[in-house]
Amino acid sequence: MNPVTAGVLQMLALIAALALAYRPLGDHMARVYSSEKHYRPEKWIYKVIGANPSAEMRWPAYLRAVLAFSAVSVLFLYLMQRMQGSLPGSLGFSSIDPDQAFNTAASFVANTNWQSYYGEQAMGHVVQTGGLAVQNFVSAAVGMAVAVALVRGFARSRTGELGNFWSDLVRGTVRILLPIAVIGAIVLVACGAIQNFAGIHEVGQFMGGTQQWNGGAVASQEVIKELGTNGGGYFNANSAHPFENPTPFSNLFEVFLILVIPFAMTRTFGRMVGNLRQGYAILATMGVIWIGFTALMMWTEFAHHGPAFEVSGGAMEGKETRYGIAASSIFSVATTLTSTGAVNSFHSSYTGLGGGIQLLGMQLGEIAPGGVGSGLYGMLIMAIIAVFIAGLMVGRTPEYLGKKISTREIKLAACYILITPALVLCFTAAAMALPTPGNSMTNSGAHGFSEILYAYTSGANNNGSAFAGLNADTQWFNSTIGIAMLLGRFLPMVFVLALAGSLAEQKPVPETAGTLRTDKPLYAGLLVGTILIITGLTYFPALALGPLAEGLAS
Repeated sequence: MNPVTAGVLQMLALIAALALAYRPLGDHMARVYSSEKHYRPEKWIYKVIGANPSAEMRWPAYLRAVLAFSAVSVLFLYLMQRMQGSLPGSLGFSSIDPDQAFNTAASFVANTNWQSYYGEQAMGHVVQTGGLAVQNFVSAAVGMAVAVALVRGFARSRTGELGNFWSDLVRGTVRILLPIAVIGAIVLVACGAIQNFAGIHEVGQFMGGTQQWNGGAVASQEVIKELGTNGGGYFNANSAHPFENPTPFSNLFEVFLILVIPFAMTRTFGRMVGNLRQGYAILATMGVIWIGFTALMMWTEFAHHGPAFEVSGGAMEGKETRYGIAASSIFSVATTLTSTGAVNSFHSSYTGLGGGIQLLGMQLGEIAPGGVGSGLYGMLIMAIIAVFIAGLMVGRTPEYLGKKISTREIKLAACYILITPALVLCFTAAAMALPTPGNSMTNSGAHGFSEILYAYTSGANNNGSAFAGLNADTQWFNSTIGIAMLLGRFLPMVFVLALAGSLAEQKPVPETAGTLRTDKPLYAGLLVGTILIITGLTYFPALALGPLAEGLAS
């Protein structure tokens, strides 16, 4: 079969699977976050942590709970790594150095899962399963909780209450993530992913010697890695490793896991605000960007000129031969348009323009469909910006879902969209200006600049994938990328929750003939344009110095 045709068929199968899951999963999540019932295991958890799940929180209290829980999580994971050498099941690995332990703790708690270490050569079973895998669940649940709080801000009126963080956190973990993860892990084991607690063992013969492989609870961590849009690999090769991603079917299944909750949350949004068409408008916006980026990525990788590319049928360098160009392109776009960071190919080996598509996908704010929770609240912030722009065009006070978008709301939305670019561009400029960080670059010129730009884009946007070629295991990169991950995750949440509180306090505004219909294709088109223009204006100079210069020169 023609590789392009195979890629199109895979996309169609993926879209069909997402469409089948969209309604039941979206409705289920809406019921979970709207229910007043607490299951017995949830009550046990509330009792242990001393939380009252029925107490409503205003946005400052909700934010304090998010930050307190995340701070304790960072400390817990940091200490686990620092004490690894004394823990059982360490596989003989020593404790992690302070700067790398901080980087890893910040990374997994911030749902970034950036890794500056080789998983199979650094982390034992206890840290992998009791530390990293646990954060894969709860960091995803935190993002979903913040998104639901913003949705409640639109749905409620004349109250500043946004729900209860502890209830949202526990329900998201117990009722949504855990059941899907159990089923998904069984599927991956059936495909050939490993699931054990075996130690290090030698296998086969290679160049006169043997190879060493670790066992591990890989399938269970792999499924939540994708489902929670986390991305940290049990092995350094990540989802290109046959123990994590054994077959082409498992590859497509993992892409499905990455996308299913972020897309389905648009229906959850529509159901909770009482207008499903609003959810469909957000879904259409996400879908158009995702399909467009995937088509562009396939085009750049299949059609790139040059005799080597023509002989191989496209840019095969750095791609796993089990999957080929099409499946690698689909996976690459899915992982960079969400906050997943899992990779099944070597992103640095993509063509110059292909690398630019990966960078731009993250720089959009990872909102198409974005991370679990973070994609929805990022898209809703952009929806408010689009409504404001439309209001400027017609000289009318903007409204969205019956709420007036006043000066306060616009200031909060503007602060949200400025935080991440400021982190990315400032840290990239500092790394390029100082003499020592540049020594970590493997390549010079435009590609070397792209390595550093990609690292900070991935960190600040909580993606976690790496362009590779950059030695990020240094005190400078471990520290600065760790800071970028924490600020890029939690500073935006401050403005999201403040915006949610402001919206919840308003009284509904009746719809009139002059109200902009935000559930129509015209508005979805305006939203797509707003996203691309704002991102283009912000990042174009940096992209021009990196992937665009490389792509036009090749």
